[in-house]
Amino acid sequence: MSRLPVGVAALVTVCLGLGVRALWDGPVPKYAGDALYTVLIHLLVVLVLPRVRPWVAALTSAGLSWAIEFAQLAGIPAVLRPLLGSTFNPPDLLWYAIGAALAWAGHARAYRSRPAG
Repeated sequence: MSRLPVGVAALVTVCLGLGVRALWDGPVPKYAGDALYTVLIHLLVVLVLPRVRPWVAALTSAGLSWAIEFAQLAGIPAVLRPLLGSTFNPPDLLWYAIGAALAWAGHARAYRSRPAG
């Protein structure tokens, strides 16, 4: 998979996350942000490994998101809290899975439509 569209998708994902936070209050931006966080991790995996299969990237992104969430139970260093969060919240795990599923669906569609060879 070409890195340019993946990089653009990553940039759009960051913009969507910031836009959701700017436009709404309450649980909408929080849980949309959780899903988009996992989508971004998925896209970063694809940037590093362009030939990765969609299901591998999805499991990797969900696994990393879950690992970061569970690491919050032990405490995240203050310098990393803006990026990794600080408080364990069980519903986040569901939204990470939703983000991974959405990223998988988009990636699988792009993977199937790529030219052979």
